[in-house]
Amino acid sequence: MLSTLLLPFPQRLAQIIFLLTFISHISHAQSENKTENIFLITLDGFRWQEMFTGADPQLIAHPDYVEDSTELKELFWRETAAVRKVTLVPFFTNIIAQKGQLYGNRSEGSKVNLTNKFWFSYPGYNEILTGFSDDRIDSNDKKPNPNQTVLEFVNQQEGFSGKVAAFGSWDVFPYIINEERSGVPVNAGYEIATGSSITPMEEALNTLQPQVPGHWPTVRMDAFTHYYALEYVKKNQPRLLYIAYGETDDFAHDGSYDEYLKAAHRTDNFIRELWEYTQSTEAYRNKTTFIITTDHGRGTEPLDTWRSHGDEITGADEVWLAIIGPDTPAGSVEVKGQYYTNQIAPTVAKFLNVDYLPEKTAGTPLENASEK
Repeated sequence: MLSTLLLPFPQRLAQIIFLLTFISHISHAQSENKTENIFLITLDGFRWQEMFTGADPQLIAHPDYVEDSTELKELFWRETAAVRKVTLVPFFTNIIAQKGQLYGNRSEGSKVNLTNKFWFSYPGYNEILTGFSDDRIDSNDKKPNPNQTVLEFVNQQEGFSGKVAAFGSWDVFPYIINEERSGVPVNAGYEIATGSSITPMEEALNTLQPQVPGHWPTVRMDAFTHYYALEYVKKNQPRLLYIAYGETDDFAHDGSYDEYLKAAHRTDNFIRELWEYTQSTEAYRNKTTFIITTDHGRGTEPLDTWRSHGDEITGADEVWLAIIGPDTPAGSVEVKGQYYTNQIAPTVAKFLNVDYLPEKTAGTPLENASEK
């Protein structure tokens, strides 16, 4: 430092500027996350109760909601909640809870809530994807979202153009993401894979999807959503991918608790398959974070309200979320406290080291999501 002071002023100034620039560069490098890619995933209307305690003892053998209680008990009933949740969602319980973070176990003082006042799907997805609620989004109608989602914003940033995509089982997602305006490709509903480089798996999915009977006219089976998304990942290596599974919500609306549980178990396995693929692939290994959540909760009392949601259903604003990735501390760190769905979009942006500036006031990034 003394030698610097003895230099003529121009040389001293130049050296000081160099040192300040170097220090700033080092500080910036230390503040950046290891995460380079985000997989944002939702399970439509999957309750926190099953996520953290497994099959509901009041519903597992209820004749109004279960066709074959013997089979369902063999699959998912265990005497303790700790074992039931492992049986139902083993990837969440054995991997994410140990290596990442789970939020929303209200029995343990961890709460996640919606901030929108409607407590159903389109408002919930808008909140997840934008970071704020909007009273204009008051129905599930197929209307283009007037708000810019974090997907659209990231797609406009340097290094991300053409590296953002979305897949959903529900056919409203092209409107929620505003595919036409945003430029983010969305494969949803009963859409097939298109383009000039269709893989053999995509050809098979394109052939099977129109021929396999569907349960609902606006929601395809999640297996098609999952494998279309996985093929896209293998082929295009997106940096920000959104996958929206839908079966849990629609089977619940049907009052089919057995199929609701089976769908949750399948989706847990789908997410495990995605995680294992990313950890086996150089483009994603140790630089990819999964953020997983749901768009709304469901009721518990009276019992039949487990089928429903909306602002008249007590508990429909109670949700959960999960995070696993190279920057997220292991599950030994407590995540008790109050959290909100509007924190997810800002957390996505923070992980990707982009400054997300939505038009409206958004939530803050989750404090426990990253060690930085």
